[in-house]
Amino acid sequence: MMTTGSATGDALVVRPATRLRGRPGLPGDKSISHRALLLALLAEGESRITAAGDGDDVRSTAGVVAALGATVERVGERGGRVDYRVVSPGGDALQQPAAVLHCGNSGTTTRLLAGLLAGRPLAATLDGDASLRRRPMGRVTEPLTAMGASFAGPAGATLLPLEVRGRARLSPIAWTTPVPSAQVKSAILLAALAADGETSVTEGVTTRDHTERMLRARGVAVPEETLADGRHTVSLAGPAALNAVAETVPADPSAAAFWLVAGAIHPDAELLLDGVSTNPTRRAIIDILRRMGADIEEHDVPGTGGPDGEPLADLVVRSSELRSVDLSPAEVAAAIDEIPVLALAATVATGTTRIRGAGELRHKESDRIAGIADGLTALGARVRVTGDDIEIDGGRRLAGAVTETHDDHRLAMTFAIAGLIAEGETIVRRPGSAAISYPGFFAELQGVRA
Repeated sequence: MMTTGSATGDALVVRPATRLRGRPGLPGDKSISHRALLLALLAEGESRITAAGDGDDVRSTAGVVAALGATVERVGERGGRVDYRVVSPGGDALQQPAAVLHCGNSGTTTRLLAGLLAGRPLAATLDGDASLRRRPMGRVTEPLTAMGASFAGPAGATLLPLEVRGRARLSPIAWTTPVPSAQVKSAILLAALAADGETSVTEGVTTRDHTERMLRARGVAVPEETLADGRHTVSLAGPAALNAVAETVPADPSAAAFWLVAGAIHPDAELLLDGVSTNPTRRAIIDILRRMGADIEEHDVPGTGGPDGEPLADLVVRSSELRSVDLSPAEVAAAIDEIPVLALAATVATGTTRIRGAGELRHKESDRIAGIADGLTALGARVRVTGDDIEIDGGRRLAGAVTETHDDHRLAMTFAIAGLIAEGETIVRRPGSAAISYPGFFAELQGVRA
């Protein structure tokens, strides 16, 4: 049995499952859904987005797109996914927002929107919930200021609420990101659409490339190059206009990660996951789990969106004997959103897992390093944190306990998955944050254990 609580209080109670079977429904990829809506705002005409994610974060993006002058219609809903019809006047005809643009809990919405607005002659204020107000924005405002936009806000315009004053034409820059971040890279590329000349972004580690793929699919050239020292550079020559397109959003690999781990760590499990994005910059969760010994089958299916579309696969995961893994900072960056549930997998793997250079986790919806360590320790795991490194001794039998989510969706889902194998009752406090990215998660959890 399982009892779910509300988004603002109460608790989720999870008891161990005898077996796991089924085909859990997955949300549309959150990263792609955000970008599809924002790019539809910049493209003049009608854009169609099929099977987008319907979590709170994506709804926040849909709301700001409408506030900036586009017509945003929900034209279909099924299985926790939504189809959108967006009609926009185009990037050169956006309207001055009549009120604060509320980004909810979504850092992606905020940072990408800052880049989009930097190259538009508008003034807008971006704000969000208490959690988002604590998240750093300086890594975005710094390069955008160098391009000619201006910002005002707390702590030297590094926190929300953030006032953005854009310009019709920006200056191109060559920017090297000190910390790998797809959000920073994407914000700069969106601003580069309104720059006079070529803008480039260089990263020490290649981050997710959805923005580049989706810009190419809309007629904008985004060349890329791997440098001799292993760094990766993308560039965009502005000014550039986007074509309106129709596209289908694949299933979210970060959401699939919870079921991949659930299937691998449970002693009697077989789960099927349909149409998951296996984009090379997003599939680290699959490859890391396989290194740990996970039994994961991968069956390629046709992708969407043309030559720059997303590769897709149907995945099957079965009960596995896992072993420890040593993750480098580059591997952590490639699987940053999946680290909480990978840490859970490490608790049952033989040996000691080391997760190195995970400092970016401290700047998510919560301090995820602290949240992972506290929650897994409460469940009986042995976890050590040294600076930004995490060590987890595996081979443990977890026992039900009270876990705190800190209103972080990935912690809420991680501890719920832990409850499927922990002895006794696992209590997940304030579980409603899961709706931020995966509103149907708890119903799917109940379904696969039946």
